[in-house]
Amino acid sequence: MKFKIRKGDTVKVISGRKADKGKQGEVIKVYRDKMRVAVQSVNIRKKHQGQIQAQGRTMSPGIIEFEGPIHISNVMLVCPSCGEATRVGVSREDGVPHRVCKRCNALID
Repeated sequence: MKFKIRKGDTVKVISGRKADKGKQGEVIKVYRDKMRVAVQSVNIRKKHQGQIQAQGRTMSPGIIEFEGPIHISNVMLVCPSCGEATRVGVSREDGVPHRVCKRCNALID
């Protein structure tokens, strides 16, 4: 399945936890098999990490924070030209697909 949101895009959270709703951030990773995305500074999780030795290095124990994935339907792409959350369309020029903002009809990539 092809998604209209890619790594590096700026997105806005439109639904979910009250603390995260309305936040904007950059997409860090797209999990295609689970239909989820990890967004920078959204859905922050804490993990209690024990001491690990791997490849001659030692990772220190403690509490680490990381961005948890959220469902792709809970985010909307922010258009770089109009700066608002928008739906994404696809237009084809010479057989090459391009993403298009549905609000201002500007090319996204």
